Amino acid sequence: MLVLVALAGPKIRPDATPNANDQLLERALLAPGAQWSIADGTTQIHWLGTDRYGRDMLSRLMAGTAISLGVGFTAVLISLFIGILLGAWAGYRGGTVDAIISWFIQVVWTLPTLLMVLAITMAFGKGLWQVFLAIGLTMWVDVARVVRGQFFTLREMEYVQAAQALGYSDLRVMLKHMLPNATGPITVIAAANFAAAILVESGLSFLGYGAQIPIPSWGNIIQEHYHLITGSHAWLAIAPGVLIISVVLAFTFIGDGLRQIQPD
Repeated sequence: MLVLVALAGPKIRPDATPNANDQLLERALLAPGAQWSIADGTTQIHWLGTDRYGRDMLSRLMAGTAISLGVGFTAVLISLFIGILLGAWAGYRGGTVDAIISWFIQVVWTLPTLLMVLAITMAFGKGLWQVFLAIGLTMWVDVARVVRGQFFTLREMEYVQAAQALGYSDLRVMLKHMLPNATGPITVIAAANFAAAILVESGLSFLGYGAQIPIPSWGNIIQEHYHLITGSHAWLAIAPGVLIISVVLAFTFIGDGLRQIQPD
């Protein structure tokens, strides 16, 4: 459902303006389900109320869906590309190549995502693509470790040795004969990384290093309203928090399900 919301974009939002940023101060802090009469005689319902600027909360959360899922998708793509490339080469070649790549993996493993984001932010400024890049560059390590282990095992299989005896190039052996047999564990780690990427992006946006206002992100929506959590307008902070929890749990369950059906 959230993927459909992200793909549909403004077409299905009550507030179809860019970033769902239509500010109507006279409608500030309306309760969920509040109705507002418009000059032409129609009535608009704010199903999740409005924020302090009178922006429709449901529209803001729907717009933030595209940001969160986009970050997860992009970060997973970056991590898969780098992780598969380095992990496959290390596991297939072994020896000195494996030692060098393994050392590099351990170095990157020690770099926290926030530190990477701070470094990229200092170099290129704050923004979404910096977050995409930083998350992807810290998550490929898990993929590389899994792929490396799989390729260490697969390179001893008879069909791989037969392909090598026929004179196939290393790239063809790795991509056509070995990689398809390692997709199971890769899919599991990709689902887990998707959930982690969404959680990291929300945290970074909360801290001000992710999506910049007025671009809506579940993290910066919480940051705008967390001080209301103990008051009568707590839903403004709770609603995006519930969405973050639900999506992270959903992809965690997908990863667990894929892990359970993998053959021994």
